[in-house]
Amino acid sequence: MVNHVNFIWNIAESLRGPFKPAEYGSVVLPFTVLRRLDAVLAETKPKVLNVAKAMESMPEMLRHLRLTEAAGRQFYNTSPFDFAKLVADPQDLRVNLSAYLAGFSENVRDIFERFDFDKTLNKLAEKNRLYAVTEKFAQADFHPNVVSNIKMGLVFEELIRWANERSNETAGDHYTPREVIALMVQLLFALDDDALSKPGVVRSIYDPTAGTGGMLSVADEYLRRMNPGIQLSLYGQDYNDASYAICKADMVIKGQDVDNIALGDTLTEDAFDDKKFDYGLSNPPFGVDWKDQRTYVDEEHARLGFNGRFGPGTPAVSDGAMLFLLHLVSKMRKREDGGSRVAIVLNGSPLFSGGAGGGESSIRKWLLDNDLVEAIIGLPKDMFYNTGISTYIWVLSNRKAEERRGRVQLIDGREMFTKLRKGLGSKRNELSPKNIEMIVGLYAGFEDTEHSKVFRNEDFLYRTITVERPLKLNWQATPERIEALFAAKAVRKLSEADVPALRRVLDSIGEDTVWKNRDKFHNSLKDAARAEGFSISGSLLKTVTTELGEQDDTAEACLDAKGKVEPDTSFRDTENVPWHEDVDEYVRREVLPYAPDAWIDHAKTKEGAEIPFTRHFYQYVLPRPLEEIDRDLESVMDELRAMLLEVER
Repeated sequence: MVNHVNFIWNIAESLRGPFKPAEYGSVVLPFTVLRRLDAVLAETKPKVLNVAKAMESMPEMLRHLRLTEAAGRQFYNTSPFDFAKLVADPQDLRVNLSAYLAGFSENVRDIFERFDFDKTLNKLAEKNRLYAVTEKFAQADFHPNVVSNIKMGLVFEELIRWANERSNETAGDHYTPREVIALMVQLLFALDDDALSKPGVVRSIYDPTAGTGGMLSVADEYLRRMNPGIQLSLYGQDYNDASYAICKADMVIKGQDVDNIALGDTLTEDAFDDKKFDYGLSNPPFGVDWKDQRTYVDEEHARLGFNGRFGPGTPAVSDGAMLFLLHLVSKMRKREDGGSRVAIVLNGSPLFSGGAGGGESSIRKWLLDNDLVEAIIGLPKDMFYNTGISTYIWVLSNRKAEERRGRVQLIDGREMFTKLRKGLGSKRNELSPKNIEMIVGLYAGFEDTEHSKVFRNEDFLYRTITVERPLKLNWQATPERIEALFAAKAVRKLSEADVPALRRVLDSIGEDTVWKNRDKFHNSLKDAARAEGFSISGSLLKTVTTELGEQDDTAEACLDAKGKVEPDTSFRDTENVPWHEDVDEYVRREVLPYAPDAWIDHAKTKEGAEIPFTRHFYQYVLPRPLEEIDRDLESVMDELRAMLLEVER
């Protein structure tokens, strides 16, 4: 494998000058795919050409069917060219390459179109490098008898890694660190070793944010090492043209179904809406808004509810990561059909953002209510190329082992890392094989330890209750309150005749009288108004009551038209009550000792869920003794004094 990679990258190094290192991938990746396909189709090429000629006038669908049968693959090439013939005619190489590419079936031609390969070929020709590159690739023997699908896949994966490392622009966006993928894959399969080791086992894996296909490839390599005879189908979708092209090319090289990799926005164009999968993997974008998809997502949520992907709710539009989580869950097989397990990387926000009744909280509660959350693993910071934020792997399953049912495992891997000698973008840390082994061991062990905690699903649920207190006010026509009243909008709209009339009414009730009962205040105000021949409307009465009133704990509680105590909205508060606690008992213990007249408005109670990961692993560290701090300060001061003496000399 190393020889093939070095051979190809030596070709890339020959491009130095006309091409920047970040552009090498745009040349060697499509050329590697082209040379591999050329070798794969070589044996059946004569038969394909004969069938193509015989079926020129046949309907396209029938012609495609006959050509795939002739090729023995899901793709073919009807051009008379191959690499040997291409390099034999240097003069017409550019034209012949175009004809050769045009001869591929549409499902493969699509790869080169998304690579924007025509543009690359034009630049190679313009810089007089096209023949040299083509001739070098013609020397490479990528025939399946020489390089198996598995080995060719490893070669291509290594080329992708090299290309990404040399392209700082794309490394963070389209490339998840290999060791993070390795951890996710091992977590995904850790509890299924026995089932996956059986001969002839059939499994499917899906990545809705496939990028360049790294997660699918690592999963493929891991399972084939475990069981060379496994029948594995890989599916993926991505919206970025270049990433899609690389991923699809990688799958073609591995011998996977060429139509299993789709281009498009997963949230609005689910390419596999009729399929369920055994396993799922995903690293969706962190903190990216979904404004462009909002209309479609909201429409599906309203129209399909729980029959669609977004039944539990939708998150804040500023971060769409939880939409991908829900999408992945929707791809799980039913438990009676064998169930599924998925792993997804998310930032910290989905653990706790949003209050009870909000989208994020409702999604978390639905996942916990349906016992889908198996484990959450906290990763070290500075693990990714384009961000240093905290990240977490969520492992979800609808086929939990008996001892895991109704339970969630939290694993603290935040300090399990190895420092990189040289940072790559924001990436400063990596997971060593030993780190991965430790985390996977904690997951498989399913025990309470320093770095692993097991909780009941209900431990993360809560109710948000609304605590009300009675509206208690006094009323008094003081100069300050009257001034505030006449500054109110409703009073400023009064006619020139009504303003002095209202002022006379207020003067007549006097500034010394204090009312602590709203009904009595209203009666006194109306009596004074009648005496002045002034009619107080309902809206004006409300304004006067508001502006002349002040909060007073000694006053009588205000009652509504039904005789019920009115709440004071300025004192309204909320409390989060743990799920297993009785609300009334909680109020008696936590609220009433401090506010004896408080009550709960049960109509406003909301249910929610949050997973305070860091709180459960917090360890209190005693502050340093003051004497020790004083000694350190004195030591520093001594050093400074010594330095000053040196300067003075």
